[in-house]
Amino acid sequence: MIYEKYSKKHLDDLSYEVIGAAIEVHKVLGPGLLESAYHQCLSHELSLRRISFKTEVIIPIEYKDFEFETSLRCNLFIEDILVAELKAIESVLPIHEAQILTYMKLLKAPKGIILNFNVLNIFKDGQKTFVNEIYRNLPEL
Repeated sequence: MIYEKYSKKHLDDLSYEVIGAAIEVHKVLGPGLLESAYHQCLSHELSLRRISFKTEVIIPIEYKDFEFETSLRCNLFIEDILVAELKAIESVLPIHEAQILTYMKLLKAPKGIILNFNVLNIFKDGQKTFVNEIYRNLPEL
């Protein structure tokens, strides 16, 4: 698995960089736009920072040795280890948290971040980080 070559520190540093990129986008644009605008701008900001990512990744489902594609899409899959789901909504609901946890499981990603741009302060109110067993089993350094 790709994540075996990463440490918790690397993943935490990457998360910090992604949140910093989201803060920059939010600082320039502010709240109130559609998710698609933030998606395009954050993608550009990540490129400027030379952070590798894939956008709108199709999430495959494996069920009892049967794999198939769905219409599920991950907004950003960063370095093939970090799921980033973007929102521009009034508040993040439990269903959104369940969504990112499921995406992390299906993509075998150790960490995920929900970034909600429809807030006044994205650092304080607009981001939430999630980890799973894969993350817990990564080496510290």
